[in-house]
Amino acid sequence: MKRTFSGDEFDTNADGLGNSNSQMTDIAKKSRSEPALPSRVVHLRNIEASELEVVQLGLPFGRVTNFLNLRKKAQAFLEFDATDSAKQMVDYFTSMPAMLNGRQVFAQFSNHGELRTDPTNRTNQQAHVALVQATDLYETAQKGGPNCVLRVSIINLLFPVTIDVLYQIFSKFGTVLKIITFTKNDKFQALIQSKDPTGAAQAKLQLHGQNIYNGCCTLQIEYSKLHSLTVKFNNDKSRDYTNPTLPSGEGTIPQQQELDRMHSNANLLPLQRSSSNEDYRYDYYTAPTRGRPPSTSGTPSYEMQGGNHLMSPLQATSAAYNPMAGTAASPYGHPYGSTHHQAPPMHTLPPSHAAAAAVHMHAVHHQAHQQQHNLSVQQNPHMMPVQNGPVILVSNLNEDMTTPESLFTLFGVYGDVHRVKILFNKKDSALIQFATPQQAAVAHQNLDHITMFGKQIKVSFSKHQFVQMPKDGTSDMGLTKDFTNSPLHRFKKPGSKNYNNIFPPGTVLHLSNIPNETSEEEIRNIFSQYGKIKRFKFFEKDRKMALIEMETIEEAIAALINTHNYRLADSMHLRVSFSKSKL
Repeated sequence: MKRTFSGDEFDTNADGLGNSNSQMTDIAKKSRSEPALPSRVVHLRNIEASELEVVQLGLPFGRVTNFLNLRKKAQAFLEFDATDSAKQMVDYFTSMPAMLNGRQVFAQFSNHGELRTDPTNRTNQQAHVALVQATDLYETAQKGGPNCVLRVSIINLLFPVTIDVLYQIFSKFGTVLKIITFTKNDKFQALIQSKDPTGAAQAKLQLHGQNIYNGCCTLQIEYSKLHSLTVKFNNDKSRDYTNPTLPSGEGTIPQQQELDRMHSNANLLPLQRSSSNEDYRYDYYTAPTRGRPPSTSGTPSYEMQGGNHLMSPLQATSAAYNPMAGTAASPYGHPYGSTHHQAPPMHTLPPSHAAAAAVHMHAVHHQAHQQQHNLSVQQNPHMMPVQNGPVILVSNLNEDMTTPESLFTLFGVYGDVHRVKILFNKKDSALIQFATPQQAAVAHQNLDHITMFGKQIKVSFSKHQFVQMPKDGTSDMGLTKDFTNSPLHRFKKPGSKNYNNIFPPGTVLHLSNIPNETSEEEIRNIFSQYGKIKRFKFFEKDRKMALIEMETIEEAIAALINTHNYRLADSMHLRVSFSKSKL
C-alpha cells in the first residue's frame, strides 16, 4: 500500500517515493523555483518533526484535514479545509521565522490542491490518529474548562524552579498543556493548565505542601477560576505545548500585561498559605544546591513520603544543563517531540486509573524509596546530601591576569563570594569561600574545566571551612580580599530573580541596567576590548536590557569579568550575566 499525493506515489514509510522518485524531485524543485497559486495545501521545508508536531504547526491557522510527513526529505505537507487558513499560515511563516527542533521552517503554497491518501494504509491510519490527537489537544487547550488551571505559588524559594522542572513534576498526573510563570508581590508563581480536571485534581491532591527540593521550594496549590491560559510566547517564562509556532519574544512585557489583566479581573482564587509550611530550618549540609537545578536522568527522583521532596537537586547534570533530559531537541522543550528522541515522562494511565495509581504509589513508597535510594547512591554519589564545605580550590590559574576581584566577579555569578585568597607560594591557585556549601557546589558544577584568561582551570572542594585573613599588621600583597559586605552580591535577597537566571558559561551575555542614552556603538566599543562581537541586540520592549554574543566562551568570560558593574552613567552600573538565549 502506498500513500498518494495528487497522483504521485510515496512509500509506506512516508519518507520517500516509491516508483516516482524523480517525478517528486522535479515537483519539489518546481515548488521552490516557481511561486505557487494559493491552495489548501501548504508545503513545509527544512522540517524535522513528529506527526504531532507537523499537525500542531497548522492548527493555530485553521482546521487541518490531512497531512504528509516526509522525514528523510525534511519536508511535510498540510491540507486545510479552507484556502484562507493556508494563506494565513504562509503569510505568518513569511513574516515571522518559525523555529522547530532547532530548525527554521519555511512554508509556501503547494502546486497541488489536495492530499489524497489511502485510508487502508497502516501508515496513513497512524497519521490519522496523530491528526485526531493533535486536534483534540489543541482544541482542549483553547477551550479549557472548570478546575483545569492550577495556581501554584512556591514559598521558601532558595533555588530556581524552571518551567521544565514544573512540567516534569505536574505531567506525572496528566497532560500539561500550558504553563505561565511570573513574580507577583515578590513571590514566584505559576499557572498550569492540564488537559482535564482529573489530572489537575490529582496534581493538587498529591503535590500541595510538598517540597520540590529537600527542605525548600514548597508548592502551595489552589484552583484558578480561569478556564484556559493565553500564552503569547514560548520561552523560559511561558509555554504552550500545543502551539510550537509561537515566537520566543525578547521581553515578557506583553505576557505580563496579560497576567495583570487576568489578575485585575479577579479570576484567581486567593492563595491560602499553610501555616505548617511557612517556616523552615535551613540545613547547612542537606539543603540543595543553589543554582539552576541540574537535569535528571530519565524520570526524576520522585518522593512523596519520607524524604518529602519531589526531585533531587544533586543528580548528575548534562552538558546542556537541561532539566528536560531526553526530550526532543525543540527550542521550547516541546513534549510531543520527534520520534528520533525520547519524549519526557508523560502520564500514560487513563484518568480513571489515576487515583488508583496514586493509592498504589503510597502503599509501596517506603520500601521502594529505600531501595531506590540505595541504588541511586551507588550509581550516582551526587544524589547524597551535600558533604562539601563552603570553600573551593581553584587551580591552574593565569598568574599574570588573575586577581581576587576577577575571581569574585566570575564565581559570584553562582553564589555570594565572601573571601578570596590567592596562595602566596602557588599563585596559580586560589581558595574561594562562599556563603553556603550549596553555592560552592553550584560554582564547582558550572566552572570546573572552563577556560579563563587562556588557561583551563580546575575547581575542586577544599577541606577548609573558611578562608583566613592575614594577621593584623601583616601584608600578603593584596592576595587576600574580604567581600563579605560587598554590595555586588547577587543572592542576598531571598527569592531574588537572580536565582532563576543561573546558567553555565556561554557565548551570549545578558546585559541590564543600561541607561537610555547609551548607544549600541558605545556598548560594542566596551566589549570589543575583550574579543570579537558576533551579534548585539537591545530588547525590543525594554531598552535597558540587551544581549551580546561573543565569538568564544572564553571571550565571553573575560568580558563578564571586566564589564560587570561597569559605570555607564553617574548612577548606572552595567549588570552582566550568562544567558541561555540565542541571537
